[in-house]
Amino acid sequence: MILVKLLLAHLVGDFILQPKSWIKDKNERKWRSPWLWVHSLIHFLLIMGVLWNWSVWSVALFIAGTHLVIDGIKLTFQREETQLRWFTIDQLAHLTILLLVWSFYWEFSMVDVPVNTIWVVLTGVLFVTYPAAIIIQRFMQGWSQQFESNDDGTLRGAGTYIGILERLFIIIAMLTSNLSVIGFLLAAKSVFRFGDLSRSEDRKLTEYILIGTLLSFFIAILTGLAMIWGLRLIQ
Repeated sequence: MILVKLLLAHLVGDFILQPKSWIKDKNERKWRSPWLWVHSLIHFLLIMGVLWNWSVWSVALFIAGTHLVIDGIKLTFQREETQLRWFTIDQLAHLTILLLVWSFYWEFSMVDVPVNTIWVVLTGVLFVTYPAAIIIQRFMQGWSQQFESNDDGTLRGAGTYIGILERLFIIIAMLTSNLSVIGFLLAAKSVFRFGDLSRSEDRKLTEYILIGTLLSFFIAILTGLAMIWGLRLIQ
């Protein structure tokens, strides 16, 4: 329950109690922005509030301090074209700190989780992100060149991130025995792609999208099966 409280404080501090004007000022002035320091102070107060125990002030101070350092590093090195990358790194770093603090100060211990289980899950999750995306891109490379000259107004790199998310959803669904989620994902993607697929002059695009989607689903399902098999072996 303590980890949930820490996550709640993080979400409120980072996504609710941070106006766009603060973000803009921090991006422009970086370490010199007063809102960077106010933002960290808010995280300290939120953690103290959700835990409601003065004896953990040093823990709250540590989390707020590391939050300040992580945000400062992100602001120093990120550029306009790398904002998404640094946002992802920033959030992963914050969540890692919360997990480490929780495991060190409270009842949870990573020792309680079999090391082999962690390796299986970590390897599977990592594989369906960028490694799987690169495999699909290489497989589809011969066909993708036919569409490079057609700027259809799509977001740059959106297809890659959509594929990563759908593969993560699939393996989570398989590990939790919620296989209906896979059918829902396929149906939802078909609906959103209906505009592209319904135009008769886009037959090549239809085939291209269909192959890419099925290949992505195949890799995710195969990875999920491998993870389930691996987890059963180590039990």
